[in-house]
Amino acid sequence: MNPANGGSLAFFHSCMRKPVVPFDAADSTLLNVFDDLPLWSAPFGLKLLDQVKLKGRMNVLDIGFGSGFPLLELAQRLGDSCRVFGIDPWTAGIQRARTKADQMQVENVEVIEGVAEQMPFADEFFDLIVSNNGINNVSDQSKAVAECARISKRGGQFLLTVNLPGTMREFYNVYEETLASTGRLEEVRRLNEHIAAKRKPTSFMMELLTKHGFAIVKATEDSFTMRFLDGSALLNHFFLRLAFVEPWQQILAAEDVPIIFDRLEENLNTLARQQGELRLTIPFVCIDSTRTY
Repeated sequence: MNPANGGSLAFFHSCMRKPVVPFDAADSTLLNVFDDLPLWSAPFGLKLLDQVKLKGRMNVLDIGFGSGFPLLELAQRLGDSCRVFGIDPWTAGIQRARTKADQMQVENVEVIEGVAEQMPFADEFFDLIVSNNGINNVSDQSKAVAECARISKRGGQFLLTVNLPGTMREFYNVYEETLASTGRLEEVRRLNEHIAAKRKPTSFMMELLTKHGFAIVKATEDSFTMRFLDGSALLNHFFLRLAFVEPWQQILAAEDVPIIFDRLEENLNTLARQQGELRLTIPFVCIDSTRTY
């Protein structure tokens, strides 16, 4: 259907919508473009880097560094008197980080394959631990924070960032309205459960840290925005197709996905025409804490 001949612009856009990008951890081709991810994580990471207490001769750990950010940046800012370790379960990401370290001649970094819930480090080993949007993605957050307490020196700094409830709320409002308008109330419930499971409030993380022996120094909330021309651009964005679109679709029955997402795209495009653009807000918090016992 040609929109120039009176066809539906929304229908034209929906026909052009690109497929979900499956996250295949062993896919080296995907890794070649995976550095789009730091564009997402940079606002969190820059806030984290601003809070690091810069000292010499530290043992430092970055939990969940992906393909090397902020691990390599932190290692360079601290310099060669500090030993900086990174731990992540993603084999291909580890290999990418090692390649970057070699090319950048960052020699004070060691990366290890592993998970935050069971880390191969001695008790009270680290002066500084950071996790940039990593702790909120582990299987067991409480166990991961307990491990951080075990390997952190008394008085050691633990800095983490997480994105908060309200992340992309503008999108979720339209998605929920689209579901409700088609009578899919069970799917609305699933959508809200998905949001609650992935986005914990600042108070939750602070209580978890306190429970495991960290004293809160400061919790700094901030936000950034992602701007799109319209809903079609949003749903076709590579990173959103890689990290978000599939979970959004999984709350639906398979046969409902094209129906609901065509309508969702149309509703997002309508909102964009009304507002002049689509703006997604991503609130987050950087929590600075110290191990006390």
